[in-house]
Amino acid sequence: MPDLLPILTSLAWPFAIAIAWIAGEFGQRWTGLPRISFYGVIGFALGSSQLGVLPIPDSGPASMLADVAFGLILFELGYRINLRWLRTNPWIGISGLVESLATLVAVYLIAIAFGTPQLTALMLAALSMATSPATVVRVINEQRSSGQVTERVLHLTAQNCVLAVFAFNVVIGFWIFRTFEDLGDAIWNSLVLLAVSLLTGAVFGLAVPALLHGLKNPKQDATVAFALAVILLVAISHAGGLSPVVATLAFGLVARHRRVAYSQAQRGFGALGELLTVLLFVFAASTLDWQKVAAGIGLATVIVLARLVTKTGGVVAFAHLSGVSWRKGALAGVALAPLSVFVILLLEHARQRGVHVVEELRSVAAVTMLLEVFGPIIIQRALVWANEVPKTQPEINHAA
Repeated sequence: MPDLLPILTSLAWPFAIAIAWIAGEFGQRWTGLPRISFYGVIGFALGSSQLGVLPIPDSGPASMLADVAFGLILFELGYRINLRWLRTNPWIGISGLVESLATLVAVYLIAIAFGTPQLTALMLAALSMATSPATVVRVINEQRSSGQVTERVLHLTAQNCVLAVFAFNVVIGFWIFRTFEDLGDAIWNSLVLLAVSLLTGAVFGLAVPALLHGLKNPKQDATVAFALAVILLVAISHAGGLSPVVATLAFGLVARHRRVAYSQAQRGFGALGELLTVLLFVFAASTLDWQKVAAGIGLATVIVLARLVTKTGGVVAFAHLSGVSWRKGALAGVALAPLSVFVILLLEHARQRGVHVVEELRSVAAVTMLLEVFGPIIIQRALVWANEVPKTQPEINHAA
């Protein structure tokens, strides 16, 4: 009789994904809340530190697939960014810069006040600048929202991600220099890797549209080609120690401006994107430890509130200058609350690079768990209140 333990272990991820998907479908139908909130709850409950159904997260296939799922979402986010609009209306970019820097300063001061070591406080502040593109893109696609608030949230999310990755890598470089006193390695792990990641993504953004033009059938083949390219780009990023976040975002941004039509029917990459999204949120939540969540819940609550104030305030301050009302500016700022998946994957990448100081960031675990559930709900309600969600959606009518 074969040993049951290896068999059960190999079945853990398929069963977890199936359970999360079922929970998301029924949970959304009964409550009207976003499906990804339920994916996160199931992933957290089944994690190795809770019920122990899922194995301890490592750099194995699940981690790789989670990065692919995140890469598909980042590509789509980059593809929806209109640089011409940002040049025409620079106040949007300025508001994003202001709210990100305000968040950085506020979270750093809060962390220091709670007795957090300086380097850990800097990491926490850098991570807190971000807005989770996985949550934002998923909720926007699920609600089929469109309008001024939706577009601002997408553009500000992309900007926040770039700023957060840059700041986080600078802190990582500083940590490496202070720990090993190796200036070359510190610079390589901070700025050079980001530049190479950006260049690699841009090369893909030029090459794939050129290939599609050569096939003379871009509309039919674009979705599959882009999905395969994202998978390849994430694999190259893993192998070369690059940032898949920057690479895939740059890929989408450059590809958009090569004028290749990306089929609207395949927004989110269809069934493949749906499946990988479930895995992404289950994996991200499964990396959290309830003891670390409990230990950091006090600081986490303050950070969540501080982020809400700084991001909303930064966007509202430039609302009229950027062409929207105070109300829509406030709703766009509130919609920037989601943080979870982005932070979890960034910490996993840092851990795989040997930056063990991230284990001290207990408050990050608490922040991510809080926003794993409430982040999708916050952005959903902001889009509904902005009247940018079709009224015919039964889930929205039910939720309202």
